[in-house]
Amino acid sequence: MNVDEPNALEPGMQKPPPQRGERQRILVVDDNPLNVQALYHTFCNDYQVFMATSGEAALDVCRERQPDLVLLDVVMPGLDGYQTCERLKADPATRDIPVIFVTGQDDSAAEVRGLGAGAVDFIVKPFNPVIVRARAKAHLTLKLQSDMLRELAYTDALTGVANRRCFDHRLNSEFLRSQRSGTSLALIMIDVDRFKQYNESYGHQAGDDCLRLIAAALRARMRRTGDTLARYGGDEFACILPDTTAAGAFALAQELEQRVRDLNIPHASSGIAGVCTISLGVATRSGTIDSIQDLLALADAELYRAKLNGHGCASSAGEDGPPRGLPHPPPASASTIC
Repeated sequence: MNVDEPNALEPGMQKPPPQRGERQRILVVDDNPLNVQALYHTFCNDYQVFMATSGEAALDVCRERQPDLVLLDVVMPGLDGYQTCERLKADPATRDIPVIFVTGQDDSAAEVRGLGAGAVDFIVKPFNPVIVRARAKAHLTLKLQSDMLRELAYTDALTGVANRRCFDHRLNSEFLRSQRSGTSLALIMIDVDRFKQYNESYGHQAGDDCLRLIAAALRARMRRTGDTLARYGGDEFACILPDTTAAGAFALAQELEQRVRDLNIPHASSGIAGVCTISLGVATRSGTIDSIQDLLALADAELYRAKLNGHGCASSAGEDGPPRGLPHPPPASASTIC
């Protein structure tokens, strides 16, 4: 009994605030179908409502669908409500989801234990639907405000893409996931060519406009839920690409370079193409990449190699490229296209 099933989110990702007109999401967790039905009908007219009949299922739904509020029973087979709540709060991907216990236990010890597990409220059955709606609405309003503040904290004010703080958080999360699951992870470092000269020629306001246009062109190509484009700093951007091979990342880097070139932003002093261009360095986590620092170092080295090869191009070490401090002439496995 769910509506508008969203794309699954990877661990460590958090759902952005609902857009205008989008309904907030409530997860009802109870092993009694009658209780589930009662809560569903209490909220279905105003919210998206999902259901789970066990603590284990609730954890899966929370990771994949990121509800805005969980209404959680205490007494359930397997994981009980307290254990479920504690696990939600221990997971960075779900710890900010508010939990309200809705239970038949009406003693103060149960309420204290529930609040100690991380719940924000405690409602005793049988419940008054009007009261439940009012209390849920209060916590949903707080959640929306918190999400908006978090989004602002993770968004670059100039370009509207993710900022460096968000980049660091996402890269750490995706790198750990890649290590655990043995899946590929690609990183593209991007630098706007001769941007200092652009500012000197056209002024800083034009420079800001240039960065906005380039960011928008790059972001338009990030089509998968897990892909992240971030402003790394100044005139540098970075793309985090989970489950992406070196060949796939290199093909995307070439496309990104062409997209920016096709913007035809005049740059008379670039000495490259007469328009703004970007250089890109591609690195992929493999058996030789043991740390985030190694992955960043390899991507930086490939970016530097792209610049040495004339700017306005992409360079990639391939699947087995070792981390290195400075680039050297491309080996047979490396790819550079300018």
